[in-house]
Order: sequence, then structure tokens, then C-alpha cells
Amino acid sequence: MQYLAQVHKNDFLTQYELRLLASKEGEYLWSTISEPTSILLEKGIVMDDKMLVLVELSDAGDIESIEEATNWVMNLVQTFLSTGITPEFLKQEAENAEQWRQNLTLQNQDLARRALELEARREQIQELEESLKGEKSNDNS
Repeated sequence: MQYLAQVHKNDFLTQYELRLLASKEGEYLWSTISEPTSILLEKGIVMDDKMLVLVELSDAGDIESIEEATNWVMNLVQTFLSTGITPEFLKQEAENAEQWRQNLTLQNQDLARRALELEARREQIQELEESLKGEKSNDNS
């Protein structure tokens, strides 16, 4: 699983550690970790303190890969923040989509009701036609 982490120097152990800040849930879905977990790096691994990294952990919790997160963060900035997409904008768009969905549901229900009414009228017309044909045949006899 992939995580966003921050590098911290553990002065007591004279080693670096990764503090997991967020976990990747889907392609564009991340969730923050409320209680940051620390993973101690092997002795001899030196990184810049406070640097953000993307870390891939195995199911057993072993580090599979670490890469600097600068390019990833810049991609987020270019993709979402440079176009003015704000949390408020996304919330408004979600509300608009929900309102649109509700309107479509109402329209669909109205169309279904009208279709039933038309079918009932068609049946009434057929019954009238049949009764007129019956009256006509009785008159001709």
C-alpha cells in the first residue's frame, strides 16, 4: 500500500524514521491518518529531515520503495490547484450533480406516469373502437 510520509530524524536512536501521514485508498482518493505511525529506517539511510516521501509498504509492513514526493505534489498542484479547483468548488459541483440526479429521477417518474396514462387511453380507444364495430355490425344485421 502507498503512503505519504514525512522523514524525521530520531535523535535518540540516531536513525531516520518515516511518519505516515496519509494512505492511498484509490487512484484519486487518499485518507489522512489521524494517529501518525512511525517506521524506523535502517541505520545508515540518510534523508533530509522533514522531507515528504511516497512510501510503498508490503502487507507485512516492510518498506518496498521510497521516493521523494516533490514531483507528486507538483502534479497535484498542476492538476487541481492551478485550475482553481477548491474544496468549496468540489462541494458545489457535488451538490449540483446531486440536484441534477434528483431532477432526472423526477423527470423519469413523470415520463413513466405519462406512459401509463397513454397506455390506459390507448386501451380505452381500442375498447371504444371494438364497441363501435360491434354496434355497426348489429345495425347491419
